[in-house]
This record gives sequence, C-alpha cells and structure tokens, in this order.
Amino acid sequence: MPLTRRSLIDAAAARFGWRRAYGDTTEVDALLTEQSEIAYTAAADHAALATAKNTDALAVQPGVLDARGRILADVLYLEGVLTGARNRGLPSEVIERLEDVVDHGHELTVLLADAVRSTAAHASSGN
Repeated sequence: MPLTRRSLIDAAAARFGWRRAYGDTTEVDALLTEQSEIAYTAAADHAALATAKNTDALAVQPGVLDARGRILADVLYLEGVLTGARNRGLPSEVIERLEDVVDHGHELTVLLADAVRSTAAHASSGN
C-alpha cells in the first residue's frame, strides 16, 4: 500500500518496525501480498549473490546457519505467542494454526541443521 494511502499509525508502524493488528481480512490479505512482493523482489538479488559466492559445500554453510538461527528465534517467539493464546483461551482454530506453525518451524530448523551437517561432512570427506 503506498504511503499516501496509509494512516499515520501505519506510517509510524512501518517507520519504527512496529506491527499492528488488523481486524479486516481484506487488510490482512493486502499486507500478506505486500510482504510476498517484497520478498520475491529481493529473491532475485539473493539468487544472484548466492550463485556467485556459493561455490562449494562450506561456502553454503554460513548462509544456512544464519537462516536456521533466525528461524529458530522466530519459532521460539511463536511458541510464546502460542502459550499466551492457550492461557488466554483464544479460539481453538487460532491455537491449532499456531501449533501447526510452531511444529513446522521446528521441522524446518531440524532440516536446516541436517543441511549444515551435510556441508561439514562433505567438506571433511574431501569431495
């Protein structure tokens, strides 16, 4: 959403990295679309950089470790959100969706850890 269409609260939130709650699914869908567009726009730059610098298994390792660390921190934060949702008796659908996200996030961190291990094993085997 262009800055001219945003409210003052939205502009301040964007400036300071705050998040606000949206009670309207149309607004949520617009925000999700905007997030996706930003990520996919940046993805082209990431792909070019990754192609240039990831020339062997060990070169891949730092990026995967960095991603795993950020994802793990986010998953642990979401566990806290889930605990709060349970403790406050939020609707079961919200709790179930958060449980799914947390479970999937933990699975993703395990897969990323396996990928990091494989980079080290590949490097130590001399291949």
